Amino acid sequence: MDRPHKGRARVIWFTGLSGSGKTTLARALCAALEERGHEIELLDGDQIRSLFPNSGFTREERHAHIGRVGFLASRLQAHGVTVVAALVSPYEDSRQFVRRTCGTGFLEVFVSTPIEVCEARDTKGLYRRARRGEIKNFTGIDDPYEPPQAPELTLDTSEISVGEGVKRVLELLGEVAPIA
Repeated sequence: MDRPHKGRARVIWFTGLSGSGKTTLARALCAALEERGHEIELLDGDQIRSLFPNSGFTREERHAHIGRVGFLASRLQAHGVTVVAALVSPYEDSRQFVRRTCGTGFLEVFVSTPIEVCEARDTKGLYRRARRGEIKNFTGIDDPYEPPQAPELTLDTSEISVGEGVKRVLELLGEVAPIA
């Protein structure tokens, strides 16, 4: 079977606070890339954690979790699959580990939506529970989020639509003409 995009497999890593829009953007991007003939795999943080519920949320446990997901992403990429990952991945050192593991095909997309917007979108009530002390090590409340030092792209979903965000990622990938 001919795979026209095998040589262009990438890892597109969406990072940002819970509720920032990472998964929504990632799903829409997957659909757009599939329409263009890419083999795609979505690695969503919530889905992966549901498979491994004892992953934990300390800095060390998060680093190990991100490292495992990053390694999986690198292996899929090596086999011609474009990986779209949506994980909070709050620590710069963890994201840099994944960047090194994936190599030149790694693209970091910082979903920089303000915490106030993320809290307003919180359908699961996680921010309220974290503020009441019911959830410990919650990123943005009692655990830090370290913004990326040099992401390839920054998107604030409180200022742009999902469609516009996907278009900007596609431009970064060279899949559409730049916005005029």
